[in-house]
Amino acid sequence: MSAPISRFPVTESIHDLPDDVRDAMLAVQEKAGFVPNVFLMLAHRPAEFRAFFAYHDALMERESDTLTKAEKEMIVVATSARNRCLYCVVAHGALVRIYSKDPLLADQVATNHRTAPISERHRTMLDFALYCGLEVGELTDEWEARLKTAGFTHDDIWDIGAIAAFFGLSNRLVTLTGTPPNEEFYLMGRVPREK
Repeated sequence: MSAPISRFPVTESIHDLPDDVRDAMLAVQEKAGFVPNVFLMLAHRPAEFRAFFAYHDALMERESDTLTKAEKEMIVVATSARNRCLYCVVAHGALVRIYSKDPLLADQVATNHRTAPISERHRTMLDFALYCGLEVGELTDEWEARLKTAGFTHDDIWDIGAIAAFFGLSNRLVTLTGTPPNEEFYLMGRVPREK
């Protein structure tokens, strides 16, 4: 018997959900090969599902000035690890591995980005993300100078802070609901994908 994916009601069939919510799930299932548990958990409240994924996509799918997809996912992993969110560390760790093509990076960033073998740019980015996600997050002159010296634009700085803040919300919802990561995430980017 598998563990429940939420302490709140979850639909027995995605075909019982509103069309747009169901279609979003089917699209991710076609791409990934499974429906991530967070989709099923959030579908408990369709309006919040829509708002969550609209903001997620606005942040994570938009072209940033200099931030890559791997860097955005590194922000998620570092902040989620500090928030003790297993789901986001595992799920977004898979994306770090895939986008960076480095099977070790996600674990190193999740454990301690200060000792991980990453660039000074990445260390500065993650320092700021944790500052935004766990502390006050005020963009001081000192922070702005440090980030710009590392090569980040003003829009990049917004993205780093917004991603840290948004995934703070995500971490808390997943923790509230007791939603575990799908088993498929654990091996993604570690072993070759079956054709």
